[in-house]
Amino acid sequence: MIPRMNENTTQQPDLYALVGGDDKLRELVDRFYDLMDLEPQFAALRAMHPPSLDGSRDKLYRFLSGWTGGPDIYTQKYGQPFLRARHLPFAIASRERDDWLTCMLLAMRELGYGEEREDLLLQAFFRTADWMRNKAG
Repeated sequence: MIPRMNENTTQQPDLYALVGGDDKLRELVDRFYDLMDLEPQFAALRAMHPPSLDGSRDKLYRFLSGWTGGPDIYTQKYGQPFLRARHLPFAIASRERDDWLTCMLLAMRELGYGEEREDLLLQAFFRTADWMRNKAG
């Protein structure tokens, strides 16, 4: 049975299990960045990243590991995430949030997560992505 989340939930330790653990998390992050790099609809999102996505892949993978309730490997390597502060140099409005979420949803769909798992994970991703907005619109 997949556990339920609601709007009052800030983080669920079972999200790591929903993703499928370490190997599946790495697979999800890799597919997310592959799509961002390849699909024209994500060109603006891609432009916010350095030419090589290797560092971004590693950081998102490490961050999501701890954020989903798995091993806290981001903090071990990089220190506290200060997620919003690290993203302040980038103009993030609703469109950028939605592009990020769409890219993540497409990655989950391509990896066969199934609608129920996608919905639960997308709810959690939405809360954090929405909090990252620093520009009106």
